Amino acid sequence: MLQVVAVVAGFMFGVGALLAVYRIVVGPSVLDRVIASDVLVATVVCALGAEMALNRHTDTLPVLLVLALFAVLGSLSVARFLPTRDNA
Repeated sequence: MLQVVAVVAGFMFGVGALLAVYRIVVGPSVLDRVIASDVLVATVVCALGAEMALNRHTDTLPVLLVLALFAVLGSLSVARFLPTRDNA
């Protein structure tokens, strides 16, 4: 039963990653691309976490921490330097 759950989870992570990559390539605005890249990093982090839980190891924990750091810093830097629109 655990193998079925692993295959279904892997399929769902794969579909989510492909849709995020599609939005990064097609996205009409920079904000769409930034959000899609955050979704892609979150999907990779979740997939690595699921792999760690299924195989019962913590070898990829530093990779998870670095990916989470890059996701946060990337979002903050884009939010800081993206031009704002004032309608006033």
